[in-house]
Amino acid sequence: MFFSLVLFTAEFLGLPLVPPFYGSHNANFEKGVNFAVGGATALERSFLEDRGIHFPYTNVSLGVQLNSFKESLPSICGSPSDCRDMIENALILMGEIGGNDYNYAFFVDKGIEEIKELMPLVITTISSAITELIGMGGRTFLVPGEFPVGCSVLYLTSHQTSNMEEYDPLTGCLKWLNKFGENHGEQLRAELNRLQKLYPHVNIIYADYYNALFHLYQEPAKFGFMNRPLSACCGAGGPYNYTVGRKCGTDIVESCDDPSKYVAWDGVHMTEAAYRLMAEGILNGPYAIPPFDWSCRSSGVKNSGSSDT
Repeated sequence: MFFSLVLFTAEFLGLPLVPPFYGSHNANFEKGVNFAVGGATALERSFLEDRGIHFPYTNVSLGVQLNSFKESLPSICGSPSDCRDMIENALILMGEIGGNDYNYAFFVDKGIEEIKELMPLVITTISSAITELIGMGGRTFLVPGEFPVGCSVLYLTSHQTSNMEEYDPLTGCLKWLNKFGENHGEQLRAELNRLQKLYPHVNIIYADYYNALFHLYQEPAKFGFMNRPLSACCGAGGPYNYTVGRKCGTDIVESCDDPSKYVAWDGVHMTEAAYRLMAEGILNGPYAIPPFDWSCRSSGVKNSGSSDT
């Protein structure tokens, strides 16, 4: 799942939309640059494929994105000292990354215990990237956790069961899948706390994507969503208006009249309305740990831009 928090963060700070690095021609990266790639993994593709986890979407890992960032620095900021100054004053958004490592493992029917074995490897990879960026001067990091995948239309469809005990009675989400997302967040936060103690001069902020999205499923009407928050706006068939292989945008798939009344867009991604509420919960609280201090908005980060790795 791809959540471009960097776009809403730029909007919140009064910055122009952050251009993507890949595929951009003559783009202005002065106020920020986005190295994210749809479908990217934390772990290297070869590592996952050696474990029978195959995927056709991309060969871009977190390491590839980090290398692209380092290689682009001379064209963005010039001299090494200027680049270090830029990185020191940047807000660095680390992902969300790692979710696709798990997704691809689920897609090839790996068992939950085998997929859990990826978790410490994913988190170590994220930690190593942060550590490398700290060595380059990075001081402010926003590090997202995992989504509540048990509420995902894709997973609700692919893991549908007649055993009602597997579902949360309040939200209708799959409890065991959400527990997986919670475990990722707990382990990631523990590692971020370790890094924070190791580098006390650095600000490491955890973005609680899990609860920022999950509370929309807990109280959908409060946020303007209709009575079926688990159904896709753009889809076809099944109890969640989603069928694997029927993609939004094709002739056989129709979109709803008002996406703002839905949490889920196409079964994989959320609607803009849901993403915006998530962003507000992170930028204004209570889903950033520790919370942001936006008293620096008139200078500091606002003048230096942001980077999404």
